[in-house]
Amino acid sequence: MDTKRDRAGDRNTVIARFPRSSTGRGPASPGLWGRAGPGIPGKRGNQSGLCSSGSAATLLRAALRMRRARGKRKAEATEVPCVNRRRTEGDEAIQEARRRAAPSVREFKYNKKRVRLVSQGSDLKDDARCILYWMCRDQRVQDNWAFLYAQRLALKQELPLHVCFCLVPKFLEATIRHYRFMLRGLQEVAEECAELNISFHLLLGYAKDVLPVFVTEHGVGGLVTDFSPLRLPRQWVEEVRERLPEDVPFAQVDAHNIVPCWVASPKQEYSARTIRGKIHAQLPEFLTEFPPVVRHPHPPSCPAEPIAWEACYSSLEVDHTVKEVEWATPGTAAGMAVLKSFIAERLKSFSSHRNDPNKAALSNLSPWLHFGQVSTQRAILEVQKQRRSYKDSVDAFVEEAVVRRELAENFCYYNENYDSVQGAYDWAQTTLKVHAKDKRPYLYSLQELEQGTTHDPLWNAAQLQMVREGKMHGFLRMYWAKKILEWTHSPEEALQFAIYLNDRYELDGRDPNGYVGCLWSICGIHDQGWAERPIFGKIRYMNYAGCKRKFDVEQFERRYSPTHSQ
Repeated sequence: MDTKRDRAGDRNTVIARFPRSSTGRGPASPGLWGRAGPGIPGKRGNQSGLCSSGSAATLLRAALRMRRARGKRKAEATEVPCVNRRRTEGDEAIQEARRRAAPSVREFKYNKKRVRLVSQGSDLKDDARCILYWMCRDQRVQDNWAFLYAQRLALKQELPLHVCFCLVPKFLEATIRHYRFMLRGLQEVAEECAELNISFHLLLGYAKDVLPVFVTEHGVGGLVTDFSPLRLPRQWVEEVRERLPEDVPFAQVDAHNIVPCWVASPKQEYSARTIRGKIHAQLPEFLTEFPPVVRHPHPPSCPAEPIAWEACYSSLEVDHTVKEVEWATPGTAAGMAVLKSFIAERLKSFSSHRNDPNKAALSNLSPWLHFGQVSTQRAILEVQKQRRSYKDSVDAFVEEAVVRRELAENFCYYNENYDSVQGAYDWAQTTLKVHAKDKRPYLYSLQELEQGTTHDPLWNAAQLQMVREGKMHGFLRMYWAKKILEWTHSPEEALQFAIYLNDRYELDGRDPNGYVGCLWSICGIHDQGWAERPIFGKIRYMNYAGCKRKFDVEQFERRYSPTHSQ
């Protein structure tokens, strides 16, 4: 990996430029789910075509040339959007904070370290008709650095702004539960875009098949997308890059992490201890207020095709037996309401009760954060306002929502085996191999695990909570995964089962947090060796008796017993 550019700080300082990559790893692509680096699986090095030299001219110069060719025109005033209250991301205080940051992103001092160039060229063509934001992982309008970057380019070039989303027919183990949550959130995005004079397009099919055609037909002058370190989304970005017209610059923005993944660290970090200082040292630079996405002053030449939202479901090739959940309403407005209720009602208990599944102390934000319907950065900005009242809880939330989440992103970005035992540390692989043939006290099939019919009532209750509600309590996720290691034939089978069940039922499945959570529990990732014991070797052990010492196990079991009605 080329780390010279990281050490040298190859960052661009002109906002209108499509900046070069700050890492030699190849593009990490925009993700549909969240929950995603390196280049194409199985390859190493700079295989993605990211620029590594200073040959690209800046978009600012291109803009100036275009203006001189047209003659100077008075810039049209941008205005803060007046969006229906139902769809705003919070109350007037948040909107006012954005306005104080800048009237629009054009006047905002945008940090270019958030952006890297995917294509070889960076000049806008003279006959460009619009700028396009390919929305993937970060499915929201406001508090979205990728959306803001695309609008800034469009404002500087005095061009219309378009947004598109490519609806793939299937994605890993995602079911109709996940697709409905996502599509209902995207419907809110489309409505807000319409009120901001921005065309939103829902393209059916894989990006490589539909996006290059869209770019050509609409005269797209520059393409912006968001970032995910997972394998399939990475591949999507690479496939689009290969098929784009050569004169269309393609940039990627990390709109999911507070400190961009490729900036936080140039390597895979060993644990939270090794990345914590790096993250906190860079928070003053990156943990800033957002400017608003404003009503766009340059209207599209033709309106977007109306979207038949219900008809979109006929294009899906997913399991329809995993039903939607009732407690989680999709969309940014609902997600922001959950954030507000967390701050008002549960934050005060977060530090003391977050590991008790019977207490209402968690944020419950993970579905909205996973689909990018709520920005983690916005959540931190709002939670930190309570530091004087609840310092311990605020610190604990920052540790989990920033340090631990971005550690998971780092792992998936730099370790191509992020969903495999081969991704574990050498000591963990060795100890698991030594104990692979140890006698298991119980052996369960995937079907028995899925149905929650083991001998352990606590494990069954945790599994049923996930199946019914799409969200298992964080403390129990660790116990749940470790018991799968204890009750299956091998570590490989255990990890396969755990990832399958997590991705199939959890609303926040198919996410770096999920993969790292499974590998922490089963393979000791980001952990240390412990006293050796059968089956687990030196992997940290958890048992039923330990859970009983932490919380009222029987109360939780009663709540999620097989006979308890939903």
